[in-house]
Amino acid sequence: MLFHVTMQVNLPPDMPKLEADDIKARERAYAQALMRQGKWPHIWRIAGRYANVSIFDVADNDELHALLSGLPLFPWMDIQVTPLAAHPSAL
Repeated sequence: MLFHVTMQVNLPPDMPKLEADDIKARERAYAQALMRQGKWPHIWRIAGRYANVSIFDVADNDELHALLSGLPLFPWMDIQVTPLAAHPSAL
């Protein structure tokens, strides 16, 4: 199943830089592992925001939830999920 996922990161302004850097490094490694597995085939930065638009290709809602909740930045994210279906006019 394909999902359109928008993630807005909201780290606390008073979070120590070393802590934030560590979380971001773990986030990058986790995300890139999912990309290599083909579960996270697309990601785009939203210009001017600490946010992204992504496409996930996973088995079902439960797998998506498990992957998203495993993100190291998950506690500081606002996430919107939209399931995608094939369009009848697509080639």
